[in-house]
Amino acid sequence: MSAYTIYHNPSCSNSRGALALLRERGIEPTVVEYLETPPDRATLEALIAAIGLPPRELLRTKEAPYRALGLQDEQFGDAQIIEAMLAHPVLINRPIVVTPLGTRLCRPPETVLAILPPV
Repeated sequence: MSAYTIYHNPSCSNSRGALALLRERGIEPTVVEYLETPPDRATLEALIAAIGLPPRELLRTKEAPYRALGLQDEQFGDAQIIEAMLAHPVLINRPIVVTPLGTRLCRPPETVLAILPPV
């Protein structure tokens, strides 16, 4: 298993871009297509903690479940947002990249460069 992991959606240009940047540097990460293999609660909570953003900032607001569940309402706390992400992985923003130097939501894809070793 690689020391690098990308939570990836191949349909997403940002996700494809971050993956390409990793590979351009000779890094072959573990690729987790999170819509096919969603993270469990412990993994999702660990990713959120490592990124250092509140769960709300990792929500994809343009997805149908966001509107259907009314997640734009600020009454929903972190635990409820995490529950929604677990039930509807499409709500998890991507790509999330984990490296030995940190974990980031890599939007734009070049954000990944901050957590890669210098070349």
